[in-house]
Amino acid sequence: MQSYPAVEDHGLIGDLQTAALITKDGTLDWFCAPRFDSPSIFGGLLDRRRGGYFQISPDGVDYTSKQLYLPGTPILITRFMSADGVGELVDFMPVAGDRATDHHRLVRMVRMVRGSMRLRLECRPRFNYGRDRHELEVHPTGTVFRTPGLSLTVHPIRYDERIFEEHERARTEGGVHLVATLHEGEAGGVVLETGCPSPPRLCPPEEARELLEQTRDFWRAWVGRSCYRGRWREMVERSAMTLKLMTYAPTGALIAAPTAGLPEQVGGERNWDYRYTWIRDASFSVHALLSLGFTDEAWQYQCWVDDRIREAGARGAPLQIMYRIDGSPDLTEEVLDHLEGYRGSAPVRIGNGAANQLQLDIYGEVLNAAYLASERGLKGSHESWRNLIRIMDWLCAHWDQPDDGIWETRAGRQDFTYGRLMSWVALDRAVRLAHRHGRPADLVRWREARNRIYDQIMARGYDPARARFVQHYGTDVLDASLLVMPSVGFVAPNDPMWQATLRAMDAELVSDSLVYRYDPAATPDGLAGRESTFTMCTFWYVQALAESGRLDDAQLTFEKMLTYSSQLGLYSEEITPAGEQAGNFPQAFSHLSLISTAANLDRLLGDRG
Repeated sequence: MQSYPAVEDHGLIGDLQTAALITKDGTLDWFCAPRFDSPSIFGGLLDRRRGGYFQISPDGVDYTSKQLYLPGTPILITRFMSADGVGELVDFMPVAGDRATDHHRLVRMVRMVRGSMRLRLECRPRFNYGRDRHELEVHPTGTVFRTPGLSLTVHPIRYDERIFEEHERARTEGGVHLVATLHEGEAGGVVLETGCPSPPRLCPPEEARELLEQTRDFWRAWVGRSCYRGRWREMVERSAMTLKLMTYAPTGALIAAPTAGLPEQVGGERNWDYRYTWIRDASFSVHALLSLGFTDEAWQYQCWVDDRIREAGARGAPLQIMYRIDGSPDLTEEVLDHLEGYRGSAPVRIGNGAANQLQLDIYGEVLNAAYLASERGLKGSHESWRNLIRIMDWLCAHWDQPDDGIWETRAGRQDFTYGRLMSWVALDRAVRLAHRHGRPADLVRWREARNRIYDQIMARGYDPARARFVQHYGTDVLDASLLVMPSVGFVAPNDPMWQATLRAMDAELVSDSLVYRYDPAATPDGLAGRESTFTMCTFWYVQALAESGRLDDAQLTFEKMLTYSSQLGLYSEEITPAGEQAGNFPQAFSHLSLISTAANLDRLLGDRG
């Protein structure tokens, strides 16, 4: 097994149609094209030998490296520091626009800041997750890697002729590498381009600098639209940019993460593909983005969800829990047996078999997002309302059944309390929307179903013997998803039943401010291995503490949580007991909940004075 960088030792760049991850040693080890959910071209993140990579780093010298983003942008700067010199690698992707395209560019610019340094450039793509062979064409002005369905062209950026004429060049194992020594003030680089119809060319440095400036100006103008001026502004804006990087501009769909197969536990089997759009994530994003003033993005996500509701309504079927970024429901799961997985964590899965699960909570998230959007003046069309009616009528008939739950367990369906809770939210918000906008609806039926759900949760979802709301009926196990009960208005924050539940979570699910989703030993989920703490749940815990009047505890927990981010302010799905990031990276859920929690906590702290 090859050595792998830590998950958190990666920076994310993207062009709003796809994205790439780059390590602290300058290795591009994850890049899929032409879309987020396309097969990888560089997949060394999942197999250092077979997956492919493109490395630009010091050669034959001891060095340290650090990464930062150009302020107000996702332009990544990797600094290499040695006794003899300091070099900087700048990586970015020019924005691809809102029309789907096969044409994507990734710019890698390197310059020597001080002294001198010998640098190595090694490009070894492996198309289709390493399954497809490619042809290598070496031209005097660059290189082309070609498969029948996709090509990758490498255009040199010509800053100094000597750099490109006095170097060592080699072709090995379907790749190329180049070694050159740069001195203070010298610079070089390449532009990677997919879908390029013409031969490689020498890219003028002025053109590369113009691409850099255009990318910088786009992102600074975008983040400048944020209305958030509270505490933790830097982290909130970084999270907002991270979410924007995970948005597929042609449809407005938000992916859960740009990676696939990163394990929740190293060596374990909890290795899923998150490059798709969950109805739940897209709905939560509306709340987060509205809190920052990004109404255009919130509306675009809302329209994408409306399209899925319309399609489901036309079929008379429930919503699927996730879709591809173009709205396709086909997410057939398969295993890539030829890849060893991150740090030997097999199986590596692509697609996602959980797409066909029944998760009743998604309807609550959809209706709550629609309700919040309507409060900001984003009123849906007549057609979208008719589609919502069909969905609500379906929910009235089907809410009282076991489902697979928010955590997508694979141990069989249960009467999950969270699924019932969010079904209550769906019907409650639907009733409120109908009143607010004077829309036609079977309000008698909706209210009756809403009230039945409330009574059932109070009768079967609460264990009076142990004084707690429980994960599912018939158990006394806790579940962190229920931390949202006060924020959705189901219980008052000071209700004794809720306060008792929160105290139980303090004792059983919280570990030095970090929060576990549930205890797999107490409630088997059909998968081997253990759980790490779940980042989103920790942010939910902060909000629950704040709403319950424990503002000092909430602020301390939030501040602690900020220390677990990567050097670049990024979060994966989980945090291990050793404080390492685990799971797919970065994770939309984590950044969505950071934004919403920061906004609410800042408001409550301000109200306290």
